[in-house]
Amino acid sequence: MHSSKKLLTRLFALCAVALPAAVFAEDAVPEITAADVMFTVNNTWMMVSIFLVFVMHLGFAMVETGLTRAKNTVNILFKNTAIVAIGLLTYTLIGFNLMYPDGAWMIGSFLGFAGFGVGNGLAFNDPALITSAYNEGYTYWTDFLFQGMFAATAATIVSGAVAERVKLGPFLIFCTLYVALVYPFVGSWVWGGGWLAEKGFHDFAGSTLVHSVGGWGALAGIIVIGPRIGKYVNGQVKGIMGHNMPLLTIGAFLLWLGWFGFNGGSVLSADPGMVSYVLVTTCLAAAAGIIGSMTASWTIQKQPDLTMVLNGCLAGLVGITAGADVVSIKAAVIIGLTCGAVAVVSVMAFDRLKLDDPVGATTVHLVCGILGTLFVGVFSAEFSIMTQLIGVLAYGAVCFPAALLIFFILKKTVGIRVSKEEELKGLDLGEHGQEAYHGFQFFTNV
Repeated sequence: MHSSKKLLTRLFALCAVALPAAVFAEDAVPEITAADVMFTVNNTWMMVSIFLVFVMHLGFAMVETGLTRAKNTVNILFKNTAIVAIGLLTYTLIGFNLMYPDGAWMIGSFLGFAGFGVGNGLAFNDPALITSAYNEGYTYWTDFLFQGMFAATAATIVSGAVAERVKLGPFLIFCTLYVALVYPFVGSWVWGGGWLAEKGFHDFAGSTLVHSVGGWGALAGIIVIGPRIGKYVNGQVKGIMGHNMPLLTIGAFLLWLGWFGFNGGSVLSADPGMVSYVLVTTCLAAAAGIIGSMTASWTIQKQPDLTMVLNGCLAGLVGITAGADVVSIKAAVIIGLTCGAVAVVSVMAFDRLKLDDPVGATTVHLVCGILGTLFVGVFSAEFSIMTQLIGVLAYGAVCFPAALLIFFILKKTVGIRVSKEEELKGLDLGEHGQEAYHGFQFFTNV
């Protein structure tokens, strides 16, 4: 007890000396400016947006799981977990500096590379890394992580399209190559200040740069790998129902939630006017997508289809992503309605072409990504529809052949499709030796 009192006495004595010194030593307290406050606010909003985009990966996992069969659930969840890791690590190694070359262009403004790794070899707290090279409103590290979350999304889109029959190993190899090289290379054309940015091409948050890049990869995948067993029989389309509508619905709402960070964060600041406006156009397009797909599915199928309606919601979100910052409220609703209705027709069209996409990824991300990009030129006087079309065609001309080539090489070397027996039994047992629902009796069509 005596030693404790002695210690307290010494602490009070130290405080008595230190406090007056701190009060009168004005130079010891750094002045906080309005710019400092805004930097912190902007950086905080960007980090919140990172968290929201991260949640989208859970949404993708739930949508893909719900729309596929129970016997493939573990495989779906494994792929969606691995994709996030692959996306972040490849973006660290090469992707970020390939997408944002920071002036290190090697072939005009078409291809640039600022070197391997991130941080440019500087100490993590070096003053040079306090602000981003492309936006002074937040730190270099925040910029990197926000963009890294986007990168992983492109491969996630492909995952759903080739679900239920793709080999795990080769698919992960595809993801690594596509996300490490193709996604950041074409992304540099716009967000890295490349040739399409110079032409005035506008893609606010990635209808083309993220969603159609994934969509082109998805289309290549389903062409090379072929349809699931039993999907097309004697010229007829056989429906293969997903096993869990609650998971699908949860996933769709998680994606809608995450889109507030996807689009809202793409303002690249916490500017209250622009962020709030982008959130409104985003939300209205999603709502209109639901109404558009509900009307179309109810009219064409004579029944309201939950899977179509939820995909219609996502179609509206993808459609508005290119122009959420520049189109009017009325235009946002029209874009959502159109993309929602087109999504229904597109899913049916892909089936007629015998292109088996279990989750409608090619429809939602490719078709509606293209539509949303073109709608910028239709509904905003600032941008030319011809420039938008050039951008769409340029991305297709690179991404689709690149994905097709990767899948084809994998098919001819290690193989990309599981055996017929494994496909019928389910990839959970065949690829993982696990069951998502322990004790559940699987049948060949479950």
